[in-house]
Amino acid sequence: MKVLMLNGSPRKDGCTARALEEMARVLRQEGVEVDILHIGRQAIRGCVACGGCEKLGRCVYQDEFFAGAVAKFEQADGLVVGSPVYYGSANGSLISLLDRLFYSTSFDKTMKVGAAVVSCRRGGNTAAFDELNKYFTISSMPVVSSRYWNMVHGFTKEDVEKDLEGLQTMRILARNMAFLMRAIAAEKEKNGLPAKEETSYFTSFPDGK
Repeated sequence: MKVLMLNGSPRKDGCTARALEEMARVLRQEGVEVDILHIGRQAIRGCVACGGCEKLGRCVYQDEFFAGAVAKFEQADGLVVGSPVYYGSANGSLISLLDRLFYSTSFDKTMKVGAAVVSCRRGGNTAAFDELNKYFTISSMPVVSSRYWNMVHGFTKEDVEKDLEGLQTMRILARNMAFLMRAIAAEKEKNGLPAKEETSYFTSFPDGK
């Protein structure tokens, strides 16, 4: 089992990193291989709606960081997306990455397991949490839950150490994620992935009717 973690914070060793580290430790105890990618201060281009990925099967912009994230995501059984909360939203660089990571890639994401993790000083966490989960729910990816919403509180990493409930939430989230990935792998080996409809529908009303 492999899990890719994306740390969407510009601070490699901040609050978001502490939450992901708590998860990673437990996942490794569960026998899961964990790879953490730090966005840091990468200059990440957003989607420009050029449509090139429809022809190429990949984004036309292939910087080394993005290409590496694509390769790791394709091989992973699970994806954890972590972000600090800015103005009630996830980090803009992370959103730019996720837009391209999900939209421009052609590999099937069905039954890859997804979990969102957010960190904030005080408020805006649930809005950012909901924002990140939407990437999973549009991609046939089961969303992992914990005993509380997947968040930690604090202004510094040292503050997060005091958030005992938040860190416990991360540990439970990691165990649930490992369990769900194993369950899906066993069912996939026995019966394969869920059947897909022979036709994909895209509802649009260009004529206004």
